[in-house]
Amino acid sequence: MLVAGSAGAAETEVLAKLDALHGKRAEPAAAKELEAELKKALTATPDDFDLVWRQARLLQWQADGATAEKLKKVLGRQTWDAAEKAVKLAPERVEGHYYAAAGIGAYSQAVGVMKALGEGLEGKFNERIDTAIKIDSDFGLGAPLLVKGRYFYELPWPKRDLGKSADYYQKVIKKHPEMLRAYLFLAETLLKDDKAKEARDAIQKVKQGSVAYDSAEGQRVQEWAKKVDADIEEELK
Repeated sequence: MLVAGSAGAAETEVLAKLDALHGKRAEPAAAKELEAELKKALTATPDDFDLVWRQARLLQWQADGATAEKLKKVLGRQTWDAAEKAVKLAPERVEGHYYAAAGIGAYSQAVGVMKALGEGLEGKFNERIDTAIKIDSDFGLGAPLLVKGRYFYELPWPKRDLGKSADYYQKVIKKHPEMLRAYLFLAETLLKDDKAKEARDAIQKVKQGSVAYDSAEGQRVQEWAKKVDADIEEELK
């Protein structure tokens, strides 16, 4: 009993450390340590669901921030693969389904949406994200709903549906008003839908919002907002 108790406590401690490092993932030293700690833990227990989905979480963060298409493609695929393993380990949990969809999304952005559609990824993406929404649409402050909304934004005409895209973001904003990415995505959708004045209101929420909910995420979104803000002002001239 003592041995079992110690093992359980150690695992909890490892997960707590990983989550603490994740909170500091915008700092290069913390990100490097997070990668090293995950690798060490997964080497010891490669089929631990709580480790596998956290690996997918880190890969998704890296893919989300990648600017080079080749790197984004590789990281998107790695996110997808890790998340699919998580799905097999615990199909009833939201994490695997969500990160699999996010990984497919990043991969699709890198290779081009038309090519991704040609590869038949749309069905796989929707299967994963719809399952995540069904299990827990509030995961990550409404992250599954944001990804679904972005899907309707990214699709080429005539599949694109900016109204549906905006509706998903509004659902997140209503329940999680602190989620800056929801306002950023809403601003981009409204701008594309020729609603620049409404887009300006949305982007102001990003610029003036607090990042306390997740400093790394919030700071990344506020940095991205600068270009969107400039595009909106250019449209309003």
